[in-house]
Amino acid sequence: MNLKPGTKLVFIGDSVTDCGRLRPEGGGSRGALGQGYVAEVDDLLRTVYPKRPVRVTNMGVSGDTVKDLARRWDSDVIALEPDWLAVFIGINDVWRQFGVGPRSDAVMPDDFELIYEMLIRRTLPQLKGLVLMTPYYVQDDRADPMRRRMDAYGLIVKELARRHEVVLVDTQAAVDRMLRRTEYKVIAPDRVHPTEDGHRLLAYTFVRALGIIPRSLRSA
Repeated sequence: MNLKPGTKLVFIGDSVTDCGRLRPEGGGSRGALGQGYVAEVDDLLRTVYPKRPVRVTNMGVSGDTVKDLARRWDSDVIALEPDWLAVFIGINDVWRQFGVGPRSDAVMPDDFELIYEMLIRRTLPQLKGLVLMTPYYVQDDRADPMRRRMDAYGLIVKELARRHEVVLVDTQAAVDRMLRRTEYKVIAPDRVHPTEDGHRLLAYTFVRALGIIPRSLRSA
């Protein structure tokens, strides 16, 4: 794991990443990172690198699909010249298929993989590290239609991570583990947008996937 002190880490994604981050660029201060898991990750990393923190930037935009990421990739990723990039996308691509927002904005699996693959291939040579985060749905019934669809998109993200040998953050697996001991409303009342506990779960899952165990997590 080469997430060294002073590294520039950019997060890009949808509303779960956005969480009220500063516009046009969510970086430079704790408040600029929004009220979600990105700010929690920043807090955790600062306990590991207190003297020279990782420089975290949040470029999430509420409502985004992978097509939306592609449209703003030049300005919101390439132009920022990150050392490490974390991508968290797929929830809206699925939600739109179930009438949550304009159905015309839904991204079918083949297009989802094709666009995501293109973005990875274009960007990976410029990065020191890439992190792909699976989409999730806070539903323990795996036969539920939306859960089944989200799992299919999660498998695409897992395959992309395997294919390109990059870091995978399996957020669905983390959610499933938490669902064994609590009800879904503790994580996300609408089964997608996290509570404070839900965001903390995402942040802990993220840093663990990078092999970083802050002191606060060593007994967790």
